[in-house]
Amino acid sequence: MLKRKIDDALKEWKKKKDKLPLIVQGGRQVGKTTSIINFGKNNYSKFYKINFIETPSAMEAFRGDLSPIAIMARLSLVIPDFIIEDGDTLIFLDEIQECPEARTSLKFLSSAKNVDIIASGSLLGIKYKNVVSYPVGYVDYLTMYPMDYEEFLWANGIQEQVIENLKECFVRRAKVDNFIHSRLLELFRTYLVVGGMPRAVENYKETNNFSTVQEIQKAIMKDYELDIIKYADSNEKQKIRSCFLSIPRQLAKENRKFQYSAVEKGSSARKYGASVLWLSDANVVNFCHNLSTLELPLKAYEEENNFKLYLADTGLLTSQYEDGTALNIITDNIGRHKGAIYENAVAQMLTAKGYRLYFFKPSQNMEIDFIIRFEDSACPIEVKSSDNTRSKSLNSLLLSGKYRIKKAIKLSTKNIGEENGIISLPIYLAFLL
Repeated sequence: MLKRKIDDALKEWKKKKDKLPLIVQGGRQVGKTTSIINFGKNNYSKFYKINFIETPSAMEAFRGDLSPIAIMARLSLVIPDFIIEDGDTLIFLDEIQECPEARTSLKFLSSAKNVDIIASGSLLGIKYKNVVSYPVGYVDYLTMYPMDYEEFLWANGIQEQVIENLKECFVRRAKVDNFIHSRLLELFRTYLVVGGMPRAVENYKETNNFSTVQEIQKAIMKDYELDIIKYADSNEKQKIRSCFLSIPRQLAKENRKFQYSAVEKGSSARKYGASVLWLSDANVVNFCHNLSTLELPLKAYEEENNFKLYLADTGLLTSQYEDGTALNIITDNIGRHKGAIYENAVAQMLTAKGYRLYFFKPSQNMEIDFIIRFEDSACPIEVKSSDNTRSKSLNSLLLSGKYRIKKAIKLSTKNIGEENGIISLPIYLAFLL
């Protein structure tokens, strides 16, 4: 069983005195169902799981009277040996996007204090239109992402003491021990290829075989395509698929800005804008918008139609490039797509930390990969895939004096250091920002 950060979040939710039903959001195959089942079995004397795809007849329990008493009575006809232990019962409604009535019922089930409810599904963001009465204010939310680098370290046997030491080095700006630094860079390169999809991580743990890992990743990508065919509106299916398949080559460009013309020559947001929003709502991609200036709050200066699209999982991205790309990453050789893959990994780690992604391109000659709010100011971040590349854009930005920047960060393969206002961090420490 892989250790996931959501495990502790679920336990904290259970402790709430007046908890509401919980919706766990996230992309397909990121581990939601496994984590919730493990939590339910280990923390409740009574745990019941309903999967609306496996048991479509269970949908009938949520049609008609939606009072908690009526729903529980009908559930007793669906679930064998259904008994509620007051305060010690969890009902898990899986693939709830298939049953809009069940999602509506969460509003009414929020008043049932003798039973806890968790709902989950992979495409909740694109199925909301089918919900007659959305339970706003009557549910709590958790979002689950592919495994971040820290979770990947846990999976690969890195002890908590080592991670605590990394956190201390980060706070003190002290160098990481050279042996540990080398080992973590090696594991980070492995993470770029394996990524954070639990099936891929477990397979790598068991086999140490990158070929079988990439077979799993390509199967997941095909599943995403099938989701588009199954769930997208008929007039959007091909457009969404075309945008999805264009992302690896869009990121491989020197200018990684998403361009509709790269999907179809001469095209525009008018034709494909809804398609990229669908991919975001399905948790397949992470948006990264350009900022018009470096001021807080960052959201106020977001340019809506000027953005990059990163895949939610970097391992999936690596699997889409030609043979030899993964080997170049693992052996730390120069490769055509190396920069795109490193940048995607940082986007993935920042997203998992709860950051909304931004970049900054004030001119043709300057581009900053990411901007975050750090130590209460706008902080530029530059991502480098080696330790000998100059931070040209970052230095130019600082020298310009146009922006009130307290800190700037360079992520590379170098150890921790600070010089001329730039904090150098090993790229694997992005999960601590």
